[in-house]
Amino acid sequence: MANRTDPLAKNIRGTNPQNLVEKIVRTKIYQHTFWKEQCFGLTAETLVDKAMELDHVGGTFGGNRKPTPFLCLILKMLQIQPEKDIVVEFIKNDDYKYVRILGAFYLRLTGTDADVYRYLEPLYNDYRKVRQKLSDGKFSLTHVDEVIEELLTKDYSCDIAMPRLKKRWTLEQNGLLEARKSVLEDDFEEEEEKEEIEGVAADGSEDEKDYSRKSPERERDRDRDRRRDSHRHRDRDYDMDRDYERDYDRERGRGGRDRDRERDYRDRDRERERGRDRERDRRDRARRRSRSRSRSRDRKRHESDDVRDREEPKRKKEKKEKIREDGTNHPDPEIAEANKLRLSLGLKPLK
Repeated sequence: MANRTDPLAKNIRGTNPQNLVEKIVRTKIYQHTFWKEQCFGLTAETLVDKAMELDHVGGTFGGNRKPTPFLCLILKMLQIQPEKDIVVEFIKNDDYKYVRILGAFYLRLTGTDADVYRYLEPLYNDYRKVRQKLSDGKFSLTHVDEVIEELLTKDYSCDIAMPRLKKRWTLEQNGLLEARKSVLEDDFEEEEEKEEIEGVAADGSEDEKDYSRKSPERERDRDRDRRRDSHRHRDRDYDMDRDYERDYDRERGRGGRDRDRERDYRDRDRERERGRDRERDRRDRARRRSRSRSRSRDRKRHESDDVRDREEPKRKKEKKEKIREDGTNHPDPEIAEANKLRLSLGLKPLK
């Protein structure tokens, strides 16, 4: 009876609200002492007192995966299904940060996509520190905005699978949600306006300075000097190119014979290397052929020895059996002598 869902509770996402917690985790919560002693008989009004006593968040921990009180209260809220106004008041509570996270977690499990974005995104501006219990039982330090980020972006949080959440831009296109406006947007706009004003003032002062510096006579003198320098550089570049071409032609005529001689030497060395490689390959093939012949001879010799070793015991055995049939090797010497005599006469041996 204590683990049943409230009969007046509505199905969430087509199922019992408690089924949003996986069965293994749900069973461990039912068996935990905090659930049996502290969560028994809680209502939407008395749940607030237990939520105010929370001092950390987390899922399951330890070797046997014990649930945290935070997880037990989440399941209790799914069981009694408090009204939406109560959950919203949990989220808007500025005095108790764990109460705020408890309400945000429950809304993420049960609320619509638009409500999740509408009520959870403002919590990005809450930078208070929060204790989180890890799976090994140790505590780590996190912040409220990091927990909200995990609820909105991750698939799992506190060992509970988060329901699928639509993308924000999809809801904006459908008109279910307004474009997000950051709290710092006004500050950014003020900073941009200041930078634009300063930039305009700086440009105006530079233009005045440039105008005061320039005069028609100076401009004409500067242009004339620029043209003279360009003609001088062009003539000097032309002379340098002409000298370079002359030297190149001279060197090419002188070094042609040397290049031909070097090419002949390289071709001769290349042919000599090819001949050495061919001779080396021929020797390797002959060596492999001789090895294969010697292996085949050794194999035949071993096979003949094996056949001889197998047939030798057979011959010895047949010889012994033949001797036994004659009866000449009888343990009694008199019978053995008699069998020899009977064998000479062609009679059967005595037993």
